[in-house]
Amino acid sequence: MMKDLQKEFTFDLQIKNYSKRTIETYNYNLDQLINFMKEQYDVADLEDISTLHIKKFIQYQMEVGNKSNYTNTMIKSFRAFYNYLVSEEHVSHNIMAKIKLLKEEKVVIKTFTDKEVAKMIEVYDFKSYLNARNKVIIAMFVDTGLRMSELINLHCSYLNETNMRVLGKGSKWRYVPISLMLKKYMIRFERIKEAYFKNKSLEHDNYFLSRSGKPLTGVQIQNIVREAGVKAKVREEIRCSPHTLRHYSIQSNLRNGLDLYSCSKIAGHENIQVTKRYLQGIETENILEMASRTSPLMNL
Repeated sequence: MMKDLQKEFTFDLQIKNYSKRTIETYNYNLDQLINFMKEQYDVADLEDISTLHIKKFIQYQMEVGNKSNYTNTMIKSFRAFYNYLVSEEHVSHNIMAKIKLLKEEKVVIKTFTDKEVAKMIEVYDFKSYLNARNKVIIAMFVDTGLRMSELINLHCSYLNETNMRVLGKGSKWRYVPISLMLKKYMIRFERIKEAYFKNKSLEHDNYFLSRSGKPLTGVQIQNIVREAGVKAKVREEIRCSPHTLRHYSIQSNLRNGLDLYSCSKIAGHENIQVTKRYLQGIETENILEMASRTSPLMNL
């Protein structure tokens, strides 16, 4: 019964155009709950699951050492599932209504220094198609703060002279500016790309393509960033990933004086509170430097 409703829920998510990753997360979390109910309480029927069972599941997650952030992701998955069940009248009572999110630890993500980012961009040159592509990938992450999925799905037709259209979370479009330096890199890359594929018929409009003309995968992008980090000798405690580059980009915008609202819009955050979290990672010396630039007396 539960498995059938889970399939129905998954189909509904697909219709609503949720990302493959989100759907996989929801299903994984629901599988965890279903297995827990069978093993601990021998419960397989949806109607037999109560709010107390959910609380016991949350307690179990804490006992095995899972962090509140991780457990909250599970709670959100269950909320979405039960909201669907109520809307479709599969259940009359939403057992998740009284389940509150756990208080999360404030995690300050350490990111790259300006020097490390400059060295990462320098790792790749314009002497070959792959090198040029990789260089522009790093530069675009730094300049725009795109999510990895957004960069993978960036099409040539989305690009304008000074900005790009980006398809973000929840299938929402937004516009992201392209700096003059990134534009310079892109023009050079596009010339190399055109020459590289001139005798090949391309089936895909993706801006970044593999050597064979196919869209890049997440693993390929992660490897490009990781390799740049290793060759640039980035500190070992820094995770060299597309998300860390996005984090750097957003923090850099804030450090350079971009207001929270504009930064939130460019980053594609649901609300300004998400963007505020990035302020937590800005070091004291950066805050002092920002304050010196905005000194009321100096700006009279």
